[in-house]
Parts: sequence; structure tokens; C-alpha cells
Amino acid sequence: MNSAKVYFTNMRTKMGESLLVKLDRLIVKAGIKEIDFKQKYVAIKIHFGEPGNLAFLRSNFAKVVADRIKTLGGMPFLTDCNTLYVGRRNNALVHMDAAFENGYTPFSTGVQNIIADGLRGTDDVDVPVKGGKFCKVAHIGRAIMDADIVISLNHFKGHELTGFGGAIKNLGMGSGSRAGKMAMHNDGKPEVDKAACVGCRICTRFCNQGAISFGADKKAVIDHKKCVGCGRCIGACSKDAISNNASSGNDALSGKIVEYARAVVDGRPNFHINIVNQVSPYCDCHNESDAPIVPDIGIFAGFDPVALDKACIDAVNAAPGIATSILSDREHTHKVPNGEDHLTDIHPTTDWRLQIAHAEKIGLGTGNYELITVK
Repeated sequence: MNSAKVYFTNMRTKMGESLLVKLDRLIVKAGIKEIDFKQKYVAIKIHFGEPGNLAFLRSNFAKVVADRIKTLGGMPFLTDCNTLYVGRRNNALVHMDAAFENGYTPFSTGVQNIIADGLRGTDDVDVPVKGGKFCKVAHIGRAIMDADIVISLNHFKGHELTGFGGAIKNLGMGSGSRAGKMAMHNDGKPEVDKAACVGCRICTRFCNQGAISFGADKKAVIDHKKCVGCGRCIGACSKDAISNNASSGNDALSGKIVEYARAVVDGRPNFHINIVNQVSPYCDCHNESDAPIVPDIGIFAGFDPVALDKACIDAVNAAPGIATSILSDREHTHKVPNGEDHLTDIHPTTDWRLQIAHAEKIGLGTGNYELITVK
């Protein structure tokens, strides 16, 4: 398989030139100008960060990317989809509050935030997955699919279920509506917590199968013979009374994320940026962030999200571990050709190779890359 070009710049700066200037120079060198942005809607897929977590990307990085797109004639916006779990990003109102609290406002970035799957996480588009093994259709936030161009701006880090989170995960899991996240995380159908249900009947508005009824106690009941497991009722319930605890295994989850990412980028221009700093061991969806596992490494950019993620994996595993991080709690029993496998040491039940291998298999990209340094 042919290699893809991945462009890299480190975190070093000199007097009079900030890291933001280096970021702009990097994405230009990586070829962002090759995309025709004129009068095109551009979704910059980002993670706004769960409040309490301090490892998420600063909004300054997003402003650089948005400003460059605007100079090229594009109409960019920052976007993410609502979360499935209970937190401060599970509907558009609290999600926007969280984004503002974490510094993502039109005043700091120069562009608007759009929660791609709407108020309750139910505004999505069913997108066919080419070559899908786990998913034939992906439920993607409508605003992301309405865009002409997709740019992913990603914080590269560890992840407790998939080994790592980078461009593939931000595109795949992050672009899934609440129904999409349920399809990726779960295999099964939702149940009602009757203690939490208040009988508001809002869930019935979003059930296309007529699977929800109400008993004499005025509590919701889901008929699993009619239910198709779409998860829309989970997104519709503001009391978090509906959930699905039939979790997918880590291997299947990695495969589903890859297939959702393929659905997002197919058929339109896309470009990807990974920022490898504050490499926390867990997802930015947590409301806390553990100490970084390796020193800050740099910024990577390119057109191939798979090559991009693989370059970051290699860079993290080749870096010296920080003794005061979670790595000090782990036995270093996992190896890669260049040394330690930090990502597997942190989460031994995961295998980061699965994302790369499945992505190559279904044509999302290649794990082979040529690393080009930009000073």
C-alpha cells in the first residue's frame, strides 16, 4: 500500500513567533490550500471538552484553522454532536454552555458553534457505510452532513476503550448523533428506569416504530419486538430515564468508530490536524484529566486520517514516559519495534492496532506514512 504524507512541526518556538503561527504554516505546507473552499460550508469537527477536564484543545488553535479557511473563501463553523452519557454535553443547551465555559465562543474563535445533531441529539442523517462490517448505516449529525467540507481538529490522547483517540475517533464517535453513539457503544435495545421516568411522553414523539406505551402507573414501557434499537428515545428523554446497558466489546467498538469515520468523509474534501500535547490517558469526555503520559510532542496534519493517527501513535510510543503519570502505575510489558508501547501499557485490555487495521481494510486510509518536518 502506498504511503501518505504526514506533515509535522514540534512545539518549539523562537522569539517573535508563536505556536499558532507554526500551526498555520504547517496546514498550508500540508496542502489545505488545495481544497476549493470558495462559498463552501466547512465543518470543523472538534471536541469542546467536558467541563472540569483541562486537557482539551485551547480555542486558539481553532481560530487559526477557521481564519485560514476564511481567507480561502470558506464559511467555517465549529461543531460536535451531543453525548449519550449523562454529563454537560448531552443536549445542545448545556453543550453550548460547556463550549462557552471552555473558551469556545464566537468572540474567541471568530466563528459560530453548531451542535450538529440538534437540541436533543435526534437531528441526524442515515449515511451508508461503504465496506461496513459492523454498520451498514451510520447515524451522523445533520449539520456535519450538510457541510461541503470536513476538517477535523483533534486532541491526540489515550482512550480507555480503544487505546487511543485521534482523528478517526473524533470523526467517527464524535460525529455520531446520540442514536449513532448508541449504535457504536451498544448492542441491544433500551430499557426504562421507572423511578426516573416522569411520564412526560416526549419519547413517543421520536419513536418511529410505535414501540413506547404507558402503563397504569404512567411510566414508559418499550416493546422490544417493535423497537429497532435506534436510540432516539434516549436522546429525547431529558430525565435520563432511558438507557442501554448492553455494551459492545472494545474490538467491535473500534470497528464501528472506523466505519462511522468513513461515512463522514466519503465523497467530499477532508483534511485533518492532530495536536499532540497534554497527552492524557483518558478521553476528553471525562470531567477530569489525569497527568500527561509523555512530554508535548507537536502538531501533525494531512489528508489521510489513518496515516495521521498512526504517525501520532508512533511518536507517543517513541517518547519517554513521564514518571509522575499513570505509566508509573503500570508494568511495562508491551513493546513495539521502537521501544515501549505506552498506549497498551496504560489500557492493557485495548488494542490500538484494530482501528488502523480496519481503517485500511475498508479504505479509509493507510497506516503507512512519510513524515515531513516543517520548521
